[in-house]
Amino acid sequence: MSVQLHQNLNLLLLLILGSFFAYLPISFTEIGAVLSFTFIVEHLFLYINRSRTFYISYSALSTAIGVALLVYSSSLWIYFIVITLGLAQKHFLTFANHHFFNPSNFALIITLALFYNDAHLISGALGDEPIFTMVVFVLALSILVRVQRWLIPIAFVFFYLLLQYLLIVLYDPFIFFEMITHRFYSVTFMLFIYFMLTDPAVTPTKWREQLLFVFSIALFATLFDRFYGYRVQHLFMSVFFFSFLFNLFPLKQYSLTQLKYLGTILFLVIGGLVYIELQAPYYFEMNG
Repeated sequence: MSVQLHQNLNLLLLLILGSFFAYLPISFTEIGAVLSFTFIVEHLFLYINRSRTFYISYSALSTAIGVALLVYSSSLWIYFIVITLGLAQKHFLTFANHHFFNPSNFALIITLALFYNDAHLISGALGDEPIFTMVVFVLALSILVRVQRWLIPIAFVFFYLLLQYLLIVLYDPFIFFEMITHRFYSVTFMLFIYFMLTDPAVTPTKWREQLLFVFSIALFATLFDRFYGYRVQHLFMSVFFFSFLFNLFPLKQYSLTQLKYLGTILFLVIGGLVYIELQAPYYFEMNG
């Protein structure tokens, strides 16, 4: 079984379990429409993109599931647009036939940049049942060992908790460490750690670089939490930035034209993240 199919089956199983035992931001019918649309668009891009061999792309469905679990919008067409852009960058925003961003993560950032008032990121879609969290752990472990990315989630949890404690809990008397650790009860939060954070296509292969990668993400997100308050988007913004940054090295191998191309992308990345962070934070309110 290919790694793509393996991960896709894992996420589909979690999606089915979530539809029965937890809350999904959109209906199962709408998810089916999103999956079907994604499958068609991905293979249209594969047909257009002559630099890639045409194949059955299971990873595109994983992208759609990730967006469906992490984005809430009453407009289905928003899902179609952000997923299309997420898949398009994988095919056409490339360097040496290699893309910079995890498609799901790219789609989430595009959602915030283009539809901040019409779509929101959510982190509790699949609830916080311990048994569900254990299922996610077992499914994730089965694939992380295969792709040699098992160190990334372990290191991230360590660095994230350590930095949150040192830079936020010790600084703010109204924040308790239990409030930080409670985030790890969220099944969707664990999905982010196990699947989006460990994408083999955009993460380092060497263990030292993996440690630096997750430390940078944890530090960046924690600093944003410290100075701007906790927002769900901070971790996704951090992954977005460092996924690109870690694909830039070593700079000495690039020509001037290539550096201009990469510099333009970096400028757009930073500009987009600044724009998102300048938006007013949103809050959910439940009445009745």
